[in-house]
Amino acid sequence: MSISLTILGCHSATPRTFAHPTSQYLEINNRRFLIDCGEGTQVQLRKYKIKFSAINHIFISHLHGDHFFGLIGLLSTFGLLKRKNDLHIFGPKDLKKVVNLQLKASNSKLQFGLVFHELNSDKSELIFEDEKVEVYTIPLDHRIYTNGFLFLEKIGERKLNIDAVKEISEIEICDYQNLKDGKDFVKENGQIILNQSLTFNPHKPLSYAFCSDTLYKPEITSIIKNVDLLYHEATFLNDRQETAIATKHATAEEAAKIAKQAKVGQLILGHYSSRYDNLDLFKQEATTVFDKVILAKEGKVIKIDSKVPDELIIAHQN
Repeated sequence: MSISLTILGCHSATPRTFAHPTSQYLEINNRRFLIDCGEGTQVQLRKYKIKFSAINHIFISHLHGDHFFGLIGLLSTFGLLKRKNDLHIFGPKDLKKVVNLQLKASNSKLQFGLVFHELNSDKSELIFEDEKVEVYTIPLDHRIYTNGFLFLEKIGERKLNIDAVKEISEIEICDYQNLKDGKDFVKENGQIILNQSLTFNPHKPLSYAFCSDTLYKPEITSIIKNVDLLYHEATFLNDRQETAIATKHATAEEAAKIAKQAKVGQLILGHYSSRYDNLDLFKQEATTVFDKVILAKEGKVIKIDSKVPDELIIAHQN
């Protein structure tokens, strides 16, 4: 069980040669997801050597251009690469209409299925689940309908205590799966060997919360309580508090307050306004409230392993 988050873009509004709009690539428990798809996302995927074929699920937080204008280009490239696998897209209900209009206007025909999962609830809901991962929405407060996304690993199998297992001669290899599933072992004489004496607890499941554009909203802390890793937008510093309120964005300090109230493991800041040249000011402001702060940067990879969840690995790709 592990999390690996690659920052593809982390700036707001207009793309620049050194600043790319929001997009992230998440690997969690051997599942791979693309979160938001700002302009130029497919170029960033190539730059950081992420295989297009690995992406089968895309989550779009809202329909402001810096969060989804790269989607139609990515879909077009998928088509040129002869993609066959279905692509699942989770986002606001009008996203399907926009994409289909673009495909129709350009007379583009895809050879793979587009499966839209339309979001319209103002309450947190389960939108994706398989045997390893669950994904929930995080309702946010922005100028248009917006969600964040909570990614949760499911609890894995118990781990065999091989030394203890081998002491019970009646236990055979065919019994191992039952032990991993948490079942006690019953000997031929009826004696019950409790599972916890034969196995170890599974590794702690990890979690990641992505909070896109939003006004400061303390109500979300109950949804993201104790997550290992939280990304929260911080478009402004306190010097532009009025602008943040008017545009329904958050400040670095407000993002840190959310992290502190939710008791998260690590906070990542991003979606910086182009008004600021010195991004270190965002970290300085946030750490007055919450001390475990990371600044998002294109190419930054943030990893957590369930075996050592308190050890954060941060790397930069070229």
